[in-house]
Amino acid sequence: MLATISTFELVDHASDLGLAVIQSETYIAYIEAKRELQVDAVAQERIQQFNQMKDQYEEVQRFGKYHPDYDKVSSEIRKIKREVDLSGTVITFKKAEKELESLLNEICEVIARSVSETIKVPTGNPFFDNMSCSGGCSTGSCGCS
Repeated sequence: MLATISTFELVDHASDLGLAVIQSETYIAYIEAKRELQVDAVAQERIQQFNQMKDQYEEVQRFGKYHPDYDKVSSEIRKIKREVDLSGTVITFKKAEKELESLLNEICEVIARSVSETIKVPTGNPFFDNMSCSGGCSTGSCGCS
């Protein structure tokens, strides 16, 4: 006789998995990097400047190169974005965020593959996400069996 697991038990196990993630070194590093970024006054100022400039950039993009400030605003936003991206706390935060995302993607893949090899699982990489097997394989050319 096949034993089944109730929805309640599944949710309980998912909760346990969530707690394990929250207690992981990866998550703790992410939280610490986020905290460091939040208290970095220079990085926060640059982020605020970038967000303000983004509004101007979106306005200019409506008209494209025909807008009189197109070159100036486009150049300025790239400069500010570069300053944000080169900030040490931003670099550390983005690295920690990427590692946490990879952990969560790996967990999702393990769960999905334990159910079925043909379940489409997002990998975080659009190239591979588009190659994964799902519904539209009627021609058989995708390699699904």
